[in-house]
Amino acid sequence: MTRHRQLFSFIAGAAVLLAATAGGVLNGGLGATAVAATNGTLAATAGCGKAPTLASGTRTIQSSGQSRTYILRIPDGYDRNNPYRLVFGFHWLNGSASNVASAGYYGLAPLSNNTTIFVAPQGINAGWANTNGRDLTLFDDISRQIENDLCVDTTQRFALGWSYGGAMSYAVACARPTVIRAVAVLSGANLSGCSGGTQAVPYFGIHGIYDSVLNISQGRSLRDTFVRNNGCTAQSPREPARGSLTHITTTYAGCRAGYPVQWAAFDGDHTPSPVDGSSSPNDSRTWTSGEIWRFFSQFQSTTPPTTAPPTTPPPTTPPPTTPPPTTPPPTTPPPTGQPGDCAATYRLITSWPGGFQGEVTVANTAAATVNGWTVGLTLASGQAISSLWGGTNTGTTGTVTVRNAAYNGTLAPNASTTFGFTATGNGATPPGAITCTSP
Repeated sequence: MTRHRQLFSFIAGAAVLLAATAGGVLNGGLGATAVAATNGTLAATAGCGKAPTLASGTRTIQSSGQSRTYILRIPDGYDRNNPYRLVFGFHWLNGSASNVASAGYYGLAPLSNNTTIFVAPQGINAGWANTNGRDLTLFDDISRQIENDLCVDTTQRFALGWSYGGAMSYAVACARPTVIRAVAVLSGANLSGCSGGTQAVPYFGIHGIYDSVLNISQGRSLRDTFVRNNGCTAQSPREPARGSLTHITTTYAGCRAGYPVQWAAFDGDHTPSPVDGSSSPNDSRTWTSGEIWRFFSQFQSTTPPTTAPPTTPPPTTPPPTTPPPTTPPPTTPPPTGQPGDCAATYRLITSWPGGFQGEVTVANTAAATVNGWTVGLTLASGQAISSLWGGTNTGTTGTVTVRNAAYNGTLAPNASTTFGFTATGNGATPPGAITCTSP
């Protein structure tokens, strides 16, 4: 795993890095180089509707008088009239854009199902010192180049990174709060500066409880910046005990609508790929990718499509005047679960070598409101759930039970909700014996 091969050299350079940043980092303001759209502005970029000239691969761009590079990944079957999500993945110290791209942009590319444009910029000296704000300017310049050529939803820009890459993502959140929709910071610290840092941005911090490179206290400090900015209720989230080989994710209460803060502490050291139940990091088995993707995906766009609706006039032929049949409709009971209860259906979202993402839709098939639901399913041999959202699971292999979360247990008649999960194993075989019951 490329990012773990770099870990030794990262630790060796950490003391130099901390010394270099202890005196503070100069950052450029928004200025004239900032991208002009804000989180609240529903807009399609200039690239929408145009035949693109950019292609996936390594690109070169002039920024702050220097030649810089980044790796671009455009979705398969790119539709120039469809506004896409844009995600920046920043590499770690002594890592590279190539490392990020080859690892699927921290595992998000396999989960995106071709809904997202991904960017991996290359840092100067394989880091993100952000001297005089040059790396923030690079973020602006890359964004502008992409958005002038490709169709991007300006309400759906995100950034994430591990270690030094996490520090750069934090810097983007501080300095570009009206541009970036949300960030995820894995094992980060304030190393790239925080110009501004007073406005709300959705924030997800992830950190190991015994991080030997960047102490967890540094990650908590970044988190608390946005706990304050987002108006969340201050608290001390639970963190797992050493030796438990688990993680605990906390969603803060009281945050301003649309600006959540999440914090995940795990029993581990300085890694972007912790695995529950194991002391060995693993890119394909980590829970972080699924939780970050769920965090980013909750921000749904209402950007209007760029293709005009059809203008075909309504038919002039009057409707038939045949009277309705007098025979009452059949009273076939609901297709699954108890009669008048709920139904559960599964679909495969995407898969990759060694893993997959699935989603289960829970529908109320009763005439009355359902208050709480439980779904049972049986995973195929070799499949194991690594992360699950939208519910609480009992078991990860074989027969698994999923109960509703606090926010989605009440379903009005004909209403539905979903829960999703990532799992290891071959996703070609869907779960069997799916049931749905309501107390």
